[in-house]
Amino acid sequence: MTNSVVKGMKGVISVAPMMDWTDRHCRYFHRLISPNITLYTEMVTTGALIHGERERFLRFDESEHPIVLQLGGSEPEHLALAAKMGEDAGYDEINLNCGCPSERVQSGAFGACLMKEPDLVAEGVKAMKDVVDIPVTIKCRIGIDDSEDYQFLHDFIEKISKAGCEKFIIHARKAWLKGLSPKENREVPPLRYDIAEQIKANFPNLVIEVNGGIKTIEDTKEKLSTFDGTMIGREAYQNPWFLNAIERDIYETPNLLTQAEVVQQMIPYIKQQWELYETPMKSITRHMVGLFQGQAGARHWRQVISTQSHLPDSTTDILKVAMEKLSEA
Repeated sequence: MTNSVVKGMKGVISVAPMMDWTDRHCRYFHRLISPNITLYTEMVTTGALIHGERERFLRFDESEHPIVLQLGGSEPEHLALAAKMGEDAGYDEINLNCGCPSERVQSGAFGACLMKEPDLVAEGVKAMKDVVDIPVTIKCRIGIDDSEDYQFLHDFIEKISKAGCEKFIIHARKAWLKGLSPKENREVPPLRYDIAEQIKANFPNLVIEVNGGIKTIEDTKEKLSTFDGTMIGREAYQNPWFLNAIERDIYETPNLLTQAEVVQQMIPYIKQQWELYETPMKSITRHMVGLFQGQAGARHWRQVISTQSHLPDSTTDILKVAMEKLSEA
């Protein structure tokens, strides 16, 4: 599987780690649509791996490669333990979350608030790199609260890169830790791609990918002309067929599955997950609601999936019913 973009464009395209969204069922679904895109887990805390159900948190399907484990944590020793677990489980890369602004993450002293502690992040990166052979990377914001626009980010990246981190995914919006909810922080303050561009210009030897507000093929191509990669967030989840457009128009991948074929291939997966783990169908089909976004009949597809998949006697036949409703429309 390749990660290179055709026609001389540099970089990779990935789906952002999104809490409660990019679980393993979502990733399996996305991989059926897009053979080449890089997939990320939801953020997994070091505490969950060290003290919780490690196997459940690290479980993924082999088809998901290339796949990145995103960690949440701040203690170097714990990060090292968790990173090693990720490598042993077969992940291709370890990513440290330095960008999430939620109160839950702040209370654990990690996420975006780590940008205020570059020395601690550098220690964590070194600790992880000392125990794993796969890449260790950082996802961060351009800044937090009232931090200086450019210098703050420059100093953060300079410090962490000296610890051995060679790849940064920059969400081109400040994280607001006080006064805004995480939902509000998705739109406010405004995106500042120019700051990320300055970082790429001043750190040419680092891999700099950009995240935030990328919703079209044109956006994606434009960012790939400047950055080493682009990361797609909510658009990939709410309109997953956008990933098909990326495969067609950027990777120029032949023999892609149709939407109907993707649905067909999800049926045995849903049955398998019930047999192996008693995973309710609704836990999987919820990720499929947006598959026909913007197309004729999409409302009928959404209605059937949303209203019937949670019923106790529902079976995968509802997917066939939903497809029929779609076709009738």
